[in-house]
Amino acid sequence: MSNPGQLVSECGCMQLNVKDVAALLEVSEKTVYRWIEDGKLPGYRISGQYRFNRAELLAWATAEKLRVSPAIFAEPESESDAPPALKDALLNGGIYYRISGQDPAACLRQIVEMLRLPEEVDREFLLQVLLARERIEPTALGNGVAMPHLRNPVVLHLSKPLMALCFLERPVDYGALDGQPVHALFTLISPRVKAQLHLQSRLAYALRDRHFMRLIQIQASREDILAELDRLQTEWDSSVKGRSGKHEAIQPA
Repeated sequence: MSNPGQLVSECGCMQLNVKDVAALLEVSEKTVYRWIEDGKLPGYRISGQYRFNRAELLAWATAEKLRVSPAIFAEPESESDAPPALKDALLNGGIYYRISGQDPAACLRQIVEMLRLPEEVDREFLLQVLLARERIEPTALGNGVAMPHLRNPVVLHLSKPLMALCFLERPVDYGALDGQPVHALFTLISPRVKAQLHLQSRLAYALRDRHFMRLIQIQASREDILAELDRLQTEWDSSVKGRSGKHEAIQPA
């Protein structure tokens, strides 16, 4: 379990309880408690009760190859801004090939240097923050993919989030739970917490789609990857809309 003090600073609030998690992962509450006792499930103990973050939960479920309900995206709105589309964030950040580096630090240095950031951004500082994040907990998601990101979203003079997809020239050991070396990194930089959590969730869900994952594995063209994200966005929109009247909305704790 993580430190509750990090809860407020990083996420603002925890929206899910044990019952919610059981419904979203389509398992019993007993199974959720067993995962908690085994130290597997990412969560927070607050005032004697367990609370969970949607994005962290979905990333964990993806790594464990578990089924999830599309209702996980039925998140209560707290900001007037529309949530960013994964494709738009990727267009902002770009897709790159043959990134060199013998280890995560070297790869991240190359990526930070090519990120589409304003001139006033201190890239060395950004790199050190990303590396610190990796030392605390590697961001490998499994199946050869990692998602470097900041623990605390920062403005960095950005008006909207960006995500850069970088394919490595050679896979590197990234400390993944499944032991697979990483060959693709989705680096996420966001000025707002909600946008970051939304994009983390969308990417984790996309990586469970076999067609999208196949494109990542073969390092497909930019056009094919973006077209697949269009298909997934249409699928997500239809799923959420179709279930909006059939499932009781999960309320924040």
